[in-house]
Amino acid sequence: MKAKRITKPLTEVSKESFEQAMNRYAAAEVREREINKMMDAEVNEIAEKYAAELQSVAMIKQVAFDEAQAYCVRHKKELFAKKRRIGTVFGIAGMRMGTPRLKTTKGSDWNTVLAALKEKLPAYVRTIEEPAKDMLLADRHNEKVAPLLLEIGVQVVQDELFYIEPRIAA
Repeated sequence: MKAKRITKPLTEVSKESFEQAMNRYAAAEVREREINKMMDAEVNEIAEKYAAELQSVAMIKQVAFDEAQAYCVRHKKELFAKKRRIGTVFGIAGMRMGTPRLKTTKGSDWNTVLAALKEKLPAYVRTIEEPAKDMLLADRHNEKVAPLLLEIGVQVVQDELFYIEPRIAA
């Protein structure tokens, strides 16, 4: 079921036009489901047809990648002394620097790091302050919270959404 927002009022529609619109909507919904089923069946058929071969190719690629990587790592100094990549008739292999990241040292964890940062580099500690909207919504009927919502500049709203649930035999 997809909810649709009413964006603009339509011109006057008769009951007969309404019934015809519901009929067209339900018929289109049925056809859409039929098309999606057919597409899914065809996609699954194609996927099954090539699944074994794709798995085999993936294994071949992984073994070849591991072998090429082992060679390059073992001969890193001579292969990559001047350039970070080497070319062959079949392609290029190289050593690339990854994105810098932080990792805790042995015997340390992020809680220890946070405590040390608070003491020595407090500018590198984040404090995120934001309204706890989920809690305000959950407690909107609470006698302590409800009267203060408007006072603090918040109101609880619910949009009315139009929807159609066609009666369709599965």
